[in-house]
Amino acid sequence: MYTQFFNLTQSPFSIAPDPRYLYMSERHREALAHLLYGVGSGGGFVLLTGEIGAGKTTVCRCFMEQVPKHCKLAYIFNPKLSVEELLSSICDEFGIAQDGPASVKTHVDAINGYLLASHAQACNNVLIIDEAQNLSGEVLEQLRLLTNLETSERKLLQIILIGQPELRTMLARPELEQLAQRVIARYHLGALAQREVGNYIAHRLAVAGGGAQTPFPQRLLAQIHRISKGVPRRINLLCDRALLGAYVENKHQVTRNILRQAGAEVFDHAASKSGARWPRALLGVMAGALIGGAAFWFAAPMLVRGASGPAPIAAIAQHSTQGSADLHALAALWGATLPAGEPCQQAIKLDLRCHLGKGGLAELRLLDRPALLTGRADSTSSEGAALLTGLSATQATLRIAGKQQRIALADLSARYADEFVTLWRAPSSWRNTMALGERGPDVDALAGRLAHWDGMAAVAQNHRFDAALQARLRAFQSSQQLNVDGVAGPKTLIRLVRQGGAAEPRLLNLNSPNVNTIGAKK
Repeated sequence: MYTQFFNLTQSPFSIAPDPRYLYMSERHREALAHLLYGVGSGGGFVLLTGEIGAGKTTVCRCFMEQVPKHCKLAYIFNPKLSVEELLSSICDEFGIAQDGPASVKTHVDAINGYLLASHAQACNNVLIIDEAQNLSGEVLEQLRLLTNLETSERKLLQIILIGQPELRTMLARPELEQLAQRVIARYHLGALAQREVGNYIAHRLAVAGGGAQTPFPQRLLAQIHRISKGVPRRINLLCDRALLGAYVENKHQVTRNILRQAGAEVFDHAASKSGARWPRALLGVMAGALIGGAAFWFAAPMLVRGASGPAPIAAIAQHSTQGSADLHALAALWGATLPAGEPCQQAIKLDLRCHLGKGGLAELRLLDRPALLTGRADSTSSEGAALLTGLSATQATLRIAGKQQRIALADLSARYADEFVTLWRAPSSWRNTMALGERGPDVDALAGRLAHWDGMAAVAQNHRFDAALQARLRAFQSSQQLNVDGVAGPKTLIRLVRQGGAAEPRLLNLNSPNVNTIGAKK
């Protein structure tokens, strides 16, 4: 109705999962990267969760358009099925012919035969199940059994489960532990940050044929984020109704009153009209409940705080001198030259800290920092340590003994252990812990970064680390898939700095072979 009025070729805020309208926020890029990584990782389960309307299905459609030609996809969007019905649907999706009367056994035998024949032709098979939180425990167990078919190199069926946050809670049950241990990649797709809302709206308007003049002024973005809570589908519903309201009033720009009325019509009237924010403590509790135990999904890292002795180099470089040289090279990416001596101790003088992590690719993607890897003891490769400088959806860029090379992610996992060392820049006033009620420069710095993240006004100094500030910290940790402990540790500060856009060395989405581009701000 309003498309001609705003010079658009089509409605920009349809809630249909059209991949053309997928706005690749940082979270959506990482979600897509996890799906693409899972396809080439040798089988098992990949888990993508997110709030209702966060864009899971749209990411999935985008993924389906990018899978390699040798992969055959089966997509099930209504998994409220019995075991036999699900197996029958899988056979239908893959085009598997069956002999004899239908039963669980005949379905399973047919699927196994198909997978073996497909493997002989060098083809991969990927089963995608949307709305997977509706799967019963019995069906999940049958899916696990389907992944038992494997060669010495890989499993013959890759299963991607896409669902709402309660799916993670389901897989945390003791009776599903065997399935949970087969999940090779997990990602939780959160809502958009306030600073991303404007780019999201501009992207959708551009795809719909809009010009440089946007009907949503900059001053309304905070209100849009507040009403929609940053959820893409809610943004679509709100903006669609706001454009209709502007059209009815013959205005080429949405006003605050139009936006408020649109929110009242689409969502809860009182919440939209008042525009009041929920208490931060309540946000933290809700986010913590939704995350459902982030520590279960990501292995908790070992933190190297200050003068911790030579442990990081011993763990990462297997006591080799090359490992020490690589740590110096890692520091060089930060524009720092380490003095002679134990590198992690010397880095403290330059306000850098070593962080010893353990969690493999998921942890590396989370931290988004160049890192020093250690070779696996059982690897056939002769390298000891390698400096990881780039990580895409399918490849890793390494610097080994001063020489750069790229390897597939599957080879990376086979050749290098899950432990790694990276660097992060600590504030000069940083303390390992902050007790409730404390004040100081580190508390002021934390409050300032959290204010930048959540769009709140912050007093320049003399903050107190009280329950409200800790609740905001927990909400941030939950949004970043961190351990929600209310402690401003290295991983939390790394993500806070990253969210602030600081020009520090980054790791993800490096397509240029020039390692020097790592320090560039995204």
